[in-house]
Amino acid sequence: MECELVDPDGLRKQLETLKSIDVDGVMVDTWWGIVEANDPQQYNWKGYKQLFSIVRELGLRLQVVMSFHESRDDDVCIPLPKWIIEIGKENPDIYFTDRHGNRNTECLTWGIDEEPVLRGRTAVQVYFEYMQSFRDEFSELFNTRSISKIQIGLGACGELRYPSNPAKRGWKYPGIGEFQCYDKYLRKCLEEAAKAIGLPKWGNPPEGAGSYNSQPVETDFFCYHGEYRTPYGRFFLKWYSQYLIDHGDRVLAKAKLAFGDVPLSVKLLGMYWWYESASHAPELTAGYYNWANRDGYAPIVSMLKRHEATLNFACAEHYIVWPTDVDPEGLFWQVLNAAWDANIPVASENALPCYELNGSNGYNKLLEHAKPRNFPVPRHISAFNYVGFNQALLEQVNFREFRRFVKRMHGEAVQYEDLLN
Repeated sequence: MECELVDPDGLRKQLETLKSIDVDGVMVDTWWGIVEANDPQQYNWKGYKQLFSIVRELGLRLQVVMSFHESRDDDVCIPLPKWIIEIGKENPDIYFTDRHGNRNTECLTWGIDEEPVLRGRTAVQVYFEYMQSFRDEFSELFNTRSISKIQIGLGACGELRYPSNPAKRGWKYPGIGEFQCYDKYLRKCLEEAAKAIGLPKWGNPPEGAGSYNSQPVETDFFCYHGEYRTPYGRFFLKWYSQYLIDHGDRVLAKAKLAFGDVPLSVKLLGMYWWYESASHAPELTAGYYNWANRDGYAPIVSMLKRHEATLNFACAEHYIVWPTDVDPEGLFWQVLNAAWDANIPVASENALPCYELNGSNGYNKLLEHAKPRNFPVPRHISAFNYVGFNQALLEQVNFREFRRFVKRMHGEAVQYEDLLN
């Protein structure tokens, strides 16, 4: 939390190991909650300078993530900046809010993107000045093209989505999640949108949308002939999803100003459960207005194309078969084809470490997605980020499988002796 590199010698050895098997580079989160932790516009990049120096010395490429969200897992807790948390105590509406009034402190609501409630600054201004500080601090890395891409965090877990399925609120797979638009800023925007079309009674989020762990059939809104099909349901879902797209548009415009011609990327999460149901409820609560009669990813792709941004999509190496309406493969190819049809690059990453997914079978699935063999026109992803770099990956059996995966991702034939070593 003081932006210090914990174990530089140990990290160098691990990175040398990766370099020895021809890994191209590494992706690194720059955490808003660490860099601008204590006071507004006071940035501490000390540890990142040391880290990037090691990466450059080893000749590895560098992709950097602007991480404007909270991270909480078993290994580490990185909250939002302390000064943001203090503002949140006085004005909890800076956070996404569910219908019960529960605040989600993972990231800031998009309702304050253009509201100067962060000590006189809007959320977009805060993000922009953070990105400008990074560009100024590491100008040499930009001048030498050592940074090959910058991923812009746009929501929960750094993904462009509403935080609709938070585990800390009791969500469990395959629950449909809940709409997250009950803070006063998004409520006001919804009311204004309804008044603008002469239907002020539509200025409220839907009733009967269930709870975090509901199934679609258990709700009035998402069931087969549910309210999501009605004129009001369509109005609300269009507004809800458009706010997600507008947020991405606003922040990416500032990222282009800060980073110039350095390629940008945006991460989407594959909400694949209930994909074969009529309503696609988990996608709808996350802000992806995608269901049986509507392509919800084409508008997102169109926005990304305006900013020449890569779509980074994580989905589908899971081997979960319940519920019966799950279809990670169908969702994966829908999203990738939407991007390829718009002629924007696609990157991908795994959701779980492959050594937890039956080793080589997990890697084979990733390779199949990265380089599909049955397309009439040759298409493949532009980059792949392997998530799960830890000591367990470096253990002999796991690392042997990973080395084979890297070779095959680079298009190299794997010889028999590689299977034994």
